[in-house]
Amino acid sequence: MKKLHIVGIIIIAVAIGVIFSSLKNTTTYANFDEAMANPGKEFHVVGKLNKDMPQLYEPTVNPDEFKFTMLDNNGLSKNVVLHKSKPQDFDKSEQLVLIGQIHGEEFHANDILMKCPSKYNDAKSQLNQVQ
Repeated sequence: MKKLHIVGIIIIAVAIGVIFSSLKNTTTYANFDEAMANPGKEFHVVGKLNKDMPQLYEPTVNPDEFKFTMLDNNGLSKNVVLHKSKPQDFDKSEQLVLIGQIHGEEFHANDILMKCPSKYNDAKSQLNQVQ
C-alpha cells in the first residue's frame, strides 16, 4: 500500500471517531420527568418561571448560584439551581430553557436561555390600539 492510502485511511478513521464522540455528547429537549428518569444525562428542559415561589440569589455569599422554581411544559414544578449569576430581566421572561441535569430532587443548570417579551409585539399591540 502506498503511504498516501495509509494516511487517507487514518484520516477517515479519525473523522469517524470525531463524529461518534460528538453524537454521544449531544443533548435533547425533555421535561423534568424524563430528566429524573436519566440522572447524570444532560437535557434542555423548557418551561416557565413559577412566580409564586421565592427566588434566592445572594451574590455576597455565592455569586455563581441562583435558585428558583420552574414549571416544565407538563406542569411539573422543580427547584432549580443555576450555576451562574441571576440573569438580567429574568423576571420578565416568558419562557426558559435550562441546560443541565438532575441531582437528587433538584435540577442543576449550567446555562439558561430566556425568551423575553418582544419590543416589536408591544409596538404592534400599541399600533392596533391606535387604529
